[in-house]
Amino acid sequence: QVQLVESGGGLVQAGGSLRLSCAASGRIDSINTMAWYRQAPGKQRELVASITGGGSTNYADSVKGRFTISRDNAANTMYLEMNRLKPEDTAVYYCNVDARIAWYNSYQVYWGQGTQVTVSS
Repeated sequence: QVQLVESGGGLVQAGGSLRLSCAASGRIDSINTMAWYRQAPGKQRELVASITGGGSTNYADSVKGRFTISRDNAANTMYLEMNRLKPEDTAVYYCNVDARIAWYNSYQVYWGQGTQVTVSS
């Protein structure tokens, strides 16, 4: 199985910055795409940013130019650098990983428990 542990959430004032981390551990043979999702109260979970194994990135329009996703393949870790935070960025942020536990297995999607990000105005 694959375990995902997120860290780095917290309370910050508007205009501030936070850096989220997601560390994958367990029986991992390969990780394909890694992504961050978020879910605000009363809203559906939405994709924030994703990064492929080759480093190609994709961002939601609402965070382009403010957030940067990156990954350390050797450490099976993903990061989300969040700058110029806005109150509307307040949400629980979830790590999402497409991984396989052995070469003969198919890739499966795994989710972290989530980390709260609160941006005060």
